[in-house]
Amino acid sequence: MESQIYKINDIMRILPHRYPFLLVDQIEVINKGEEGIGYKNVTMNEPFFQGHFPDNPIMPGVLQIEAMAQTAGFIIATGFEQDKKANVLFMGVDKVKFRHQVIPGDRLEIHAKKIKAHRNVFVCEAKAYVGQNLVCEAILTAMVN
Repeated sequence: MESQIYKINDIMRILPHRYPFLLVDQIEVINKGEEGIGYKNVTMNEPFFQGHFPDNPIMPGVLQIEAMAQTAGFIIATGFEQDKKANVLFMGVDKVKFRHQVIPGDRLEIHAKKIKAHRNVFVCEAKAYVGQNLVCEAILTAMVN
């Protein structure tokens, strides 16, 4: 099976998020509904850098997790009907570990993979990298409604 690249307009057709809360720029779906990679180009003009922190800009961990959740939610949604926005609701996050800071100029590469499904509830493993460095990892739970 060949992977498929989704650009920002494709992502906005599926996810309801918009600026400044849409936190992925591109998603490569390796296996529809199962596995893929999201990309976030972190730039200095992100609105959160005004307060976190002005003299030492670091991407907040909670936003790293949100980018991971958006990536996983999009990948799960590709296993369903494609012509409408997905109603993927974030339910939980477990086993979160932050390993390195994410700063302007970094490209966050988020690997997400479905590891469990029961009816309309899905559990995904997500790992975010900058280059070869693992910066964040978590187990995410979401419901498709």
